[in-house]
Amino acid sequence: MVRKQTAARINVVDLFCGVGGLTKGLTNAGLNVVAGIDVDPDCEYPFTANNRAAFHLRDVAELDCSFVQSLFPEDGVRVLAGCAPCQPFSRYGRGAANRRSRWSLLQDFARIAGEVRPDVITMENVPEVLQHEVFDEFVLSLQSADYSVQHNVLYCPEFGVPQQRKRLVLLASRFGPIQMPKPTYAPLNFKTVRDTIGGLPKISAGESDPRDGIHRACKLSDINLKRISASTPGGTWRDWPEELRAECHRADSGETYPSVYGRMHWDAPAPTVTTQFFGFGNGRFGHPEQNRAISLREGAMIQSFPKGYKFHAPRQRLSAQRLGKLIGNAVPVKLGEAIGRAIKKHLSQQGLCR
Repeated sequence: MVRKQTAARINVVDLFCGVGGLTKGLTNAGLNVVAGIDVDPDCEYPFTANNRAAFHLRDVAELDCSFVQSLFPEDGVRVLAGCAPCQPFSRYGRGAANRRSRWSLLQDFARIAGEVRPDVITMENVPEVLQHEVFDEFVLSLQSADYSVQHNVLYCPEFGVPQQRKRLVLLASRFGPIQMPKPTYAPLNFKTVRDTIGGLPKISAGESDPRDGIHRACKLSDINLKRISASTPGGTWRDWPEELRAECHRADSGETYPSVYGRMHWDAPAPTVTTQFFGFGNGRFGHPEQNRAISLREGAMIQSFPKGYKFHAPRQRLSAQRLGKLIGNAVPVKLGEAIGRAIKKHLSQQGLCR
């Protein structure tokens, strides 16, 4: 039976919180995130430095539900949020064996939800999760526990995220049907690369902005400097002189990989940010006009993090690979904000939040 609520705060526990992209978005929407939980110690500083919430270094797979219960204040609406790591479901996952070994993370989310029984649940993941039985089981477990469940694949530019990212979002409520976020942007006013990073200081490959250590770009080899100099926004390596082409691209099999070694368009959303976005050869991550890949700060801003978001402690130096993983795996802040607004609207319609 759904317990009675009076108008109160919306309190959130964020599982798999990472560096806090979802938490920042939910907070911007007016929700009160009380805690984040993640197994990665490098997430603690960015999560706590940018959000007024406690961080708990714990493995969700081994999490006791009574601990999660204890994180929620006694009063208020309870929301359980999270994004189970998506690599098991992504097309970039490394084979079926890896996917099977990681499916349990979504099952652990379902286990915690079933025992904690929060008022609202939200889960975000890659669209490919829809193809797997574990997702159907997750939805069925929620429906069996009297949740009204909705899910859909959302196109991030429609919510102010300046990249062509698609994400599955699930919302479930014990108070009745809950509506998915409604788009707030259309193609004519999508946020673009220029809107997002056009005002940042110019830097060269291998350099960083002395006022912002995250605005740093990886070095390029001599051959890659020649390649990016020969690249145009929207073009491919097929436009290069023959001597600049990689051996793997000269083979017939290489013809199927045109979306690497490319530049972004200034006046369009960026391609989907991956954990390797800082590398020129890892996708269409070349800066629109400067001869380098986008910087770590630029990747974070394309993920819709605020310009001043802190990703490491003042005297800490994380590698580009480490920071790229933290940033690329994050939930885009603006998508989190849209999810938060949808939850708040639903609860407001029920007279359950202030």
